Amino acid sequence: MAETEAGTVGGGARRLPHVRGFAQRSTTGGEAVSPKERGKALRERVPRSAHARLDPDASRPDAVTAVEESNQGRIPELTPIRVGRMAATPFAFLRGSAGLMAHDLARTPMTRVRAQICGDAHAANFGLYGDARGGLVIDLNDFDETVHGPWEWDLKRLAASLVLAGREAGADEDTCRKAAHDAAGAYRRTMRLLSGLPVLDAWNAIADEELVSHTDAHDLVGTLERVSEKARANTSGRFAAKSTAPTGDGGRAFVDAPPVLRRTPDAEAAAVAASLEPYLATLSEDRHPLLARHAVHDVAFRVVGTGSVGTRSYVVLLLDHRGEPLILQVKEARASALVPHLLTAGFETPAEDHEGRRVVLGQKRMQVVSDILLGWTTVDGRPFQVRQFRNRKGSVDPAALAADQVDDYGRMTGALLARAHSHSADPRLIAGYCGKNEELDEAIAAFAVTYADRTEADHTDLVTAVRAGRIAAETGV
Repeated sequence: MAETEAGTVGGGARRLPHVRGFAQRSTTGGEAVSPKERGKALRERVPRSAHARLDPDASRPDAVTAVEESNQGRIPELTPIRVGRMAATPFAFLRGSAGLMAHDLARTPMTRVRAQICGDAHAANFGLYGDARGGLVIDLNDFDETVHGPWEWDLKRLAASLVLAGREAGADEDTCRKAAHDAAGAYRRTMRLLSGLPVLDAWNAIADEELVSHTDAHDLVGTLERVSEKARANTSGRFAAKSTAPTGDGGRAFVDAPPVLRRTPDAEAAAVAASLEPYLATLSEDRHPLLARHAVHDVAFRVVGTGSVGTRSYVVLLLDHRGEPLILQVKEARASALVPHLLTAGFETPAEDHEGRRVVLGQKRMQVVSDILLGWTTVDGRPFQVRQFRNRKGSVDPAALAADQVDDYGRMTGALLARAHSHSADPRLIAGYCGKNEELDEAIAAFAVTYADRTEADHTDLVTAVRAGRIAAETGV
């Protein structure tokens, strides 16, 4: 067919049917109202300055009640360890109280724009992990609470955690507030950057080697290099060398290291091992030959991090033909603590068929690169997620940063959070709302300081209750 004009095909555009799952094709050369304009319009209903507000109501549970409620369904003998860890510092309390903060966030101003959110995006839930080719990726790395929810909840939780981490690190109040302000600013600027890129480029944006420059986080370079060096050595092989011993048949088995690691009774170990068969069905078939070249040798119970203490979590030792280990973690997946509070805020939350599936799919929706062995299974009727254990994982302790690094860390994590949200929410919409000036940054920083003060009061209440014997706590574990 001849062209009637340079670059124009004669006869007009081909008429094709709309394909479900794809955007509606424009016939006018543009959208009637662009996502950016719709984002700007949201400012009329929810001014950006409104995000500074925190208005707890009479229904808010006290700190001890909130902890006791969140302990329900956990292994009773382990809950004192969880309480002890939360009582250590206000930042540690925040880490273990995603549900309590969700109660408060459900009563704050919201744009009602939803994304796949982490649900627990505090400053210690970002870190390094290995990709399939041996490289290191930095991203969000904990998704136990992930849901489809308001993007503001993640950003506010991150900002408040930075204030608390900065205070614990000994930074002055201006530095702590600046870290929260800069995290919101980096989120806003990154969302704007992503909104202007071709969709495919935005989807894979912010390569790790460019992240420090993108967020002007140059003071973090030395810290990230040290963390990277440690992460590269944090492997299944190293953990197996410390936590297993040879057996008489040429294999290896876990060695008890109470209370963190203990061997499981035979029936319990058999149930966990058997769950790996249905787990295979949740993986892409190209992963099956990899696991088929490993044999299951042992299972142990291992206590996990602050918010997850008391949930059921196992490590499974696999060995290949050379005796080289691969360790899988089979971790209980409980319902997200955010769900009741999303309902309070008027959001629809469809029932989940499998909580492990929720965690895994949420993680894949947010990360650029995910663990190639990420899947889910069921053990004795309980849902679990499955992933590689010690997959070259490393993390920055935000509460141990130097004062001049806290705001750099805030900018880096704010940028990562924006990229994660942009996979499920149109960055043009959020960028249109956030805008070019610092109005949102100032509001988020003000909220963060107020919420950090609230958390310190909650932490004090918990410590007082522990000392009075109202709630049991085990420290130093």
